Amino acid sequence: MPFGQAVERGIVAHQALSYYVPCTYQSLLAVGVAPDKMRFRQHKADEMAHYAADCWDAEVFLDRLGWIEIVGVADRTDYDLKAHAAVSKVNLSVFVHYDQPAKRERLVVKPDFKALGPRFKAKAKAVGEALKALSAEELAAAKEESIRLTIDGEAIEIEPSLVSFETVAEEIRGEEIVPHVIEPSFGIDRIIYSVLDHSYYEDAVDGEARAVLRLKSTVAPIEVAVLPLMDREELAGPAKAIVQELRARGMRVDYDTSGSIGRRYRRNDEIGTPFAVTVDYETLEQGTVTIRDRDSMGQVRVARWQIADKLSALLSGQLKFQDAGDLVAGAKKE
Repeated sequence: MPFGQAVERGIVAHQALSYYVPCTYQSLLAVGVAPDKMRFRQHKADEMAHYAADCWDAEVFLDRLGWIEIVGVADRTDYDLKAHAAVSKVNLSVFVHYDQPAKRERLVVKPDFKALGPRFKAKAKAVGEALKALSAEELAAAKEESIRLTIDGEAIEIEPSLVSFETVAEEIRGEEIVPHVIEPSFGIDRIIYSVLDHSYYEDAVDGEARAVLRLKSTVAPIEVAVLPLMDREELAGPAKAIVQELRARGMRVDYDTSGSIGRRYRRNDEIGTPFAVTVDYETLEQGTVTIRDRDSMGQVRVARWQIADKLSALLSGQLKFQDAGDLVAGAKKE
């Protein structure tokens, strides 16, 4: 159901929490967590932290471990700021203005400082401030019995004769609110492991196993591998020029000449490199290069001068691989 409906039905505590839960979902999808292996589970009453009003865990399924938590999104209410304020003695509330002022009657306590001074001496001011800070409920109870305060760790009892009470009418233009805290807690190591687990894939090429990490380009350590067909100077020069051009465009690029072109493709498949650019003798003769797609192993031929723009569009998702250039026949036989 839509999150708005979940809030209306009381399944999710409130709108702020219903904002962070789908944001968490979108973030995990963006880095490569598989949607069919992810779920959100609400904490049960007996596992909820004492300060929490609601909490949702993002859980993922891993073949070796089953369902594990990778993100927790908790509504910690006003517990954190109230705890800080109590220790630091700093007011951490905010004043929220009403659209229209409201009138109300309020019970106030009026300490008798002439009596408090001789009685409590140096602590008289602190006693008076503590009396004025009493809540409406505490004041109502205080009218019926002695007031008990704790000042600097000392328990103090205030007899009714030391104070008086008065009901005053006042105009309320707003109220002091202690903000609540929403805590999205991301387990980065678990998320990385989950992305690797969900991205790993194996297939066979010419009877040999091929290991592939289908990482999204946004998180792949290397976005483009530039590979001269052979380690020869006439191919290395143009290949290195492409490396510099792509790096100048902000791409994460690796240059590799070690081993056969097929082995270099495999190495880059295994570490999750989305695209490989191959510089060969057609580059010298016709001014074209090959772009190879990691997942399909398909190859397209594009003009050398277009390579940076084409790769930028491919990495951002603005261009589909099959539309990037002329498909190379038989490219899967590597």
